[in-house]
Amino acid sequence: MSRLRRFAVLAAAAVVPALGLTLAGTTQASAAPNFQVPFKCGVTVTAATFSGHSPANSVDFQKSGITGMPVVAAAGGTVSRVANEGSTSYGRWVEVDHGGGWTTRYAHLSTQSVSVGQAVSLGKQLGTAGATGGVTGPHLHFEERLNGVAQKAKLNGVAVPYYGHTNFTSKNSCGGNPYEATEVCGSGFSVVDSQALAGGSGTAYLLYNASTKSNCVTTLKAVSLGTASPVSAFLEVQGSARTTDSGSFTYYAGPVKKTAASTCVKWGGSVGANAYESPFEHCD
Repeated sequence: MSRLRRFAVLAAAAVVPALGLTLAGTTQASAAPNFQVPFKCGVTVTAATFSGHSPANSVDFQKSGITGMPVVAAAGGTVSRVANEGSTSYGRWVEVDHGGGWTTRYAHLSTQSVSVGQAVSLGKQLGTAGATGGVTGPHLHFEERLNGVAQKAKLNGVAVPYYGHTNFTSKNSCGGNPYEATEVCGSGFSVVDSQALAGGSGTAYLLYNASTKSNCVTTLKAVSLGTASPVSAFLEVQGSARTTDSGSFTYYAGPVKKTAASTCVKWGGSVGANAYESPFEHCD
């Protein structure tokens, strides 16, 4: 999990403070937004990628009965294009500018429900899926673009496999932090302990990777999600110095990792003024 992803909102704001628009001459790129599946919360769709797709790295979302299903913004931004190519190319399509050089495109729509210059939040409906343009069947063509070039897509921090058909269930605007502790710490880590912070502000997690004998701590926010605010995570192996990750982050602090086979650890974190610090424990 890229640590830069926590800074997406700040970086975009620093590059383009007004409505997330990319102004002429400002091509500096920020970290990608935490793009979500462009369908409503809980909807499962198949992300299809294939060699020869135009442009490269595009994703076709497929689902039985997809025609007429709401298509929603994968991240907040400003609508930069609403176009209709008729029976060719994209057909009816929408582009959203997220700032920092990042845009998303949604094509082959049956309807469009936004206008150029409109500010849209994560999960805002842009139109409905269909089969307009040069297609043989209904689906949603989707692109994540950086400075005009389609990139390999990520959805909620998970890379879409190239090439194949992979199911994704939307967490778009489901509420709560879109990240999970295991996602932050990475492959092989499992949660061994957690502590909810006061006021429902977040949760600190301790994870362990049995293969590498490594511990990992992350603190996930439950408030001010998507907005940079103070959050921290720390890990201290008994007999060694404490390591802390702290700052103003959009979703989480960490991961903080240390090897500690058969050694006690002290761990914890904070969101705002609400903090937790464990005793030395988990010594096995």
